[in-house]
Order: sequence, then structure tokens, then C-alpha cells
Amino acid sequence: MSTTRTLPLLRTEDDLARLSASERIRYRLVGADCRYHANDNIAAHIREGELEELQAEVQAHLQDVLRALVIDTDSDHNTNDTAKRVAKMFIHEVFRGRYVPMPDVTEFPNASRLNELMIVGPITVRSACSHHLCPILGRVWIGIMPNEHSNLIGLSKYSRVCDWVMSRPQIQEEAVVMLADALQDRVKPDGLAIVMEADHFCMHWRGVKDDETAMTNSVMRGAFLKDANLRREFLSLMAKKQVG
Repeated sequence: MSTTRTLPLLRTEDDLARLSASERIRYRLVGADCRYHANDNIAAHIREGELEELQAEVQAHLQDVLRALVIDTDSDHNTNDTAKRVAKMFIHEVFRGRYVPMPDVTEFPNASRLNELMIVGPITVRSACSHHLCPILGRVWIGIMPNEHSNLIGLSKYSRVCDWVMSRPQIQEEAVVMLADALQDRVKPDGLAIVMEADHFCMHWRGVKDDETAMTNSVMRGAFLKDANLRREFLSLMAKKQVG
């Protein structure tokens, strides 16, 4: 990725230290020619202690937002600490997947040479729409067709990887692809299938205010893309788990 941003000339670490945490992190990202969209993970460019600085910076800006909304946070006990709470929520909870490395995933060799369909799910996932920062709440099903060279990971690790990918502002279509990329890299299966079904609160809470519409999308790779019978088996078993 090339960027048109012009970096300030910072000759020493002291120069860098004088910047705000967000500007320091952005400086490293631009210098490394790294993209930093809402759904990108930028953990490699964050130094120890900077998340706390970033939280304080976000809190200050959120306080300005509340002031611009003409909310008297000084005398209103309900909003007195809202900026602090929301900043903590953004950095350490709902957008955490941007700021921390991928969770440790212990991989085991496929000693038994398993080559049968495995399905994990439904996994409850929570994300946020990058257009309005409204919640996305849904479920994910994962189908794995391993081969003798595949890595096997524990059941809970699928949930952890899902949470890491989903805890970012994004659109559902891209989130499913990012999850597929992360699992493909770890497990290296012959086939990978992912289906996500989710409610979008940017539809429920605002705009058309439609409470009935959900979105379902999928990614099929390898054997699931080439073999229609395998794909049907996965979708059939997934539907049974959904009903149950």
C-alpha cells in the first residue's frame, strides 16, 4: 500500500515521545507503509503502555463529543463518567481485536490422519458496523475438511479466533473473509467453509428500523468449493444444529 501522507521529520525517540499516542502509532504505521482501516489489526505497531495513553486520549475526545451534543456531564450523574466508560469499552472490549495480537492457538499434528468433515458452531459473535458503529450480533458455523498434514486446534480456539477477528468495526462480508484467512493459515485444511448469520443494529435502531431482517453470508474454499456433495452435507448438518 502506498500513502500520500507526509511524515513529519522525527530524528530521535524523544521527538516521537512528544507526540500523542495516536500520532505515534500512526507515524509507525505510515512509515511501515501499513494500512490501518477500521478492521485492520495494528498491534505490531503499538508499544507497551500506549494502549492506556490511547484510552485517555479517546476519553478526552469523547468528552468533547458529549459537550458538542449539549450534555451537561458535570451535573448529570448518569453521564459524568460516560466518556471514560466508552473509551475503555472501545479500546479493551468492542474494538479490542484491532489492538492486541492474535490469541495463542496451540496446534496439534493430525496424528490419526483425520479426513472427515468437522463442524464447529454455532459460535456467538459480536462486532460493530464500521458505518455507524452500531452492534452486529450473530452466529458463525465453521466447516473443516482436514488432511494428514493439517493442524488441529482445540474447540475453544475457534471461538477465540472468531472473537479476535470480530471485535473490530467492519462489514460482515469482509469479516467472514478475514476469519477464513486466519483459520486457513492456522489449520491448513483441504477445505474450509464459514457461514455467518447476524442482526445489524444499524437496521434495527436507526434508518428503516426493521427488526426482522438478518444477513447471512458464506465463504467456501478448497474442497467445499469444488465438491457440491460436501457443501450440501455441511449446510445440511449446520441447519440441523441450528434447529436443535
